[in-house]
Amino acid sequence: MSWWKRFLLPVALVAACVAPARAQLNGHPVEASVGAGIQSFDARDFLQDSPALTGSLGYRWSDVFTWEASFTGSYAKRDMAGEPAHDWSYSGLDLRWNIRDAGERATPFFLAGLGYGRANDDVTGHIGRGTPSLGIGFLYNLMGNPRTYLRLQARDIMFRERGALEFSHHIAATAGLQYAFRGRAKDKDLDGVRNWIDMEPATPIGAKVDAKGVHLDTDRDGVFDGLDKCEGTPVGCKVDAKGCIVDADGDGVCDGLDQCADTPKGAKVDAKGCPIDTDGDGVFDGLDQCENSPKGAQVDAKGCPTDADGDGVFDGLDQCAATPAGLKVDPNGCPIEVSERETELLDTGTIRLQGIQFDVNKATIKPESFPVLDEVAAILQQYPALTIEIGGHTDNTGVKAKNMTLSEARSLAVLTYITQKYPMLDASHFSVKGYGPTMPVAPNTTALGKAKNRRVEFKVTNTEALKIEREKRHFVPKDAAPAGGAK
Repeated sequence: MSWWKRFLLPVALVAACVAPARAQLNGHPVEASVGAGIQSFDARDFLQDSPALTGSLGYRWSDVFTWEASFTGSYAKRDMAGEPAHDWSYSGLDLRWNIRDAGERATPFFLAGLGYGRANDDVTGHIGRGTPSLGIGFLYNLMGNPRTYLRLQARDIMFRERGALEFSHHIAATAGLQYAFRGRAKDKDLDGVRNWIDMEPATPIGAKVDAKGVHLDTDRDGVFDGLDKCEGTPVGCKVDAKGCIVDADGDGVCDGLDQCADTPKGAKVDAKGCPIDTDGDGVFDGLDQCENSPKGAQVDAKGCPTDADGDGVFDGLDQCAATPAGLKVDPNGCPIEVSERETELLDTGTIRLQGIQFDVNKATIKPESFPVLDEVAAILQQYPALTIEIGGHTDNTGVKAKNMTLSEARSLAVLTYITQKYPMLDASHFSVKGYGPTMPVAPNTTALGKAKNRRVEFKVTNTEALKIEREKRHFVPKDAAPAGGAK
């Protein structure tokens, strides 16, 4: 017998012994097997090794012992001239001793049996007699099916040939399939996974498990699926015994993820559970009734800016906190002196600019005119309710039609300049018109008169709004010292 035949089964048996022990079937299954392999005859009988067929039908009497009716047969040749045929078979009753539970995933076993051996060929003729046998092998479950096994075994059939005084040892090494009928799969924890493949045989009843019987905890909160009443818990959240999140401060961010666990009730929070204060006034969003307070402004308990002197500039931003009531103030909250042009606008509804310089016969504003236009733009920003017509005027020099076109183009250039540089000005509140020489304010007979006629006018077109603005505004006398030390 070659070396691999001698060592195959011992190695397999060692591997089988380290498999986990979990019984697979309850009851008394009936087990049937078929297999094929090699019959190695005793050298003293001059028979060549040959293919062998084997089969068995057994009754599992207990987890340890199984009774089997077995058959082994082969068709061999004599190892002599002419190689005459030799029929050989064995039928018997065996007791299979399962070293571990017969329903395990891997079960080594021993065989001991007594049966009837038969040999027949043209040299020795026919002979049949009682024959004992011993064997060893193991069963290995296939593909998770609780009833199907790979069966490997080696059996020594001790047959005494005609005229021999000693037994011959005919070794049959076979591999085959075994199938168990009847019986029920064992499942100690009733999770639907048989004990022999259940990696957690004590799973609480009701818990969901995978194919190996390992509990499932999809949201990883420590409460098994099937028992978890809130299965979509975010990872890291603390949960109660039912698997539902705990949120002690009621801000919508679960404990465990909440980095600000004592948030006041009603305050809005970010993803980390910390209160949001969008305007940075110290009063949390959700509790803040004035959520867009300017940065730096002092606020009350409700988050609304305070204005102690009632000048329209909030405390904290007001650099002149004790301004007398009714005075007009600058953006810093300090009283201001109204400029002549602003006075002109409020009194007459028009700001008239003479000396705005353009390139000759063009609508390009010269840089030296920018400061005057900047001053006017700053005034107009304070009166967003007014609608303004920007009118362009020329003297009577040149062709009238050309002057009409040029004056309108220059009006448009002025509008473009102030709205681009001062985006707070709403362009939709402005219109432009070119009057050319049609509306002179002085005779065109002198150089001074012509200079006065070359002008740009900002004229209020909604006079009712101007009246309201005029009534709202109060002025610091031109030479009076501003209260609070205004700049």
